[in-house]
Amino acid sequence: MFKLKCKMFEESKKSTASENIAVTIFVFIGILLLIQITESIIPVILSYDELKQRMAAEGAVDFNRSMEISSEVMMQMKYFIPTLFCTIFGTIISIIYCRFSEARHITSMGVRKTKAGIHYLQGLGIGFVMMSAIALLSVAFGIADISPCKSVNYGTIALLFGGFLIQGMSEEFIFRGYLMNTLGGKHNPWIAVTVSAAAFSLAHIMNPGFNLFVFFNLSLFGVFAGLYMIAFDDIWGASAIHSIWNFTQGSLYGISVSGTGETESIFRTVAVSDNKFLSGGDFGIEGSIITTIVLVIGSGILLCIINRRKPN
Repeated sequence: MFKLKCKMFEESKKSTASENIAVTIFVFIGILLLIQITESIIPVILSYDELKQRMAAEGAVDFNRSMEISSEVMMQMKYFIPTLFCTIFGTIISIIYCRFSEARHITSMGVRKTKAGIHYLQGLGIGFVMMSAIALLSVAFGIADISPCKSVNYGTIALLFGGFLIQGMSEEFIFRGYLMNTLGGKHNPWIAVTVSAAAFSLAHIMNPGFNLFVFFNLSLFGVFAGLYMIAFDDIWGASAIHSIWNFTQGSLYGISVSGTGETESIFRTVAVSDNKFLSGGDFGIEGSIITTIVLVIGSGILLCIINRRKPN
């Protein structure tokens, strides 16, 4: 078994967090709910009138249809872009909680100055290559077809890029900088990686197209991100990978990001295979076996790097 050692976990040992995993998870759920409520306040205020009108126009609707209407409204760029930027509250709240409730220094979350810029740029490159490989392999194997969009609003694309930079970073601060490192300081690092990865995956359970295989793939992405943080002992590379993964997927190739729907994009990718195991179905390409293969290869490479840098 590879030993997952890093300075972040050593620093997190000094935290005042409970050594009971169940308590840690219970507290995390509470903090996550607080984050989700805080992040949704501004988007809900902005979209309230239109959402109310849509609901009234359709009359009595069941829960599933009401969720569909909400998703349709919120995927409009005038609401979706503010939603992305509002995820900054996830970063802020997780930092405040770790600093003042667990008495953890911010460096224990992976916030470091040394090589921060280099690691971030490196992460952007790796995330872009990984998602591009997934999209292009899907085309090569006849699973999907990619074509350029006839008209592109590059101002909107720029705003989406900025929004995804914040959104990907925030999810890394919540699930890795906070949860993974809190657990890593008190328990076996593998427990920290797998529990935080599963929590990250379950956070998408309400997304359209979510199923058991999607759960596995998202957990695998969480494992990959956790291993990346451990390999380079900071949060910046993993944040960059997560951000550019989503931006490249949604705003470059025009693929639904985690089942949330299509955004303004430069290209449009359409599944031509009816096999959901290959295409990912309603959830999008993140639910594809192609994504599984790329993440397994990436995780294997990271384990080799960790083993070389942290010998037994």
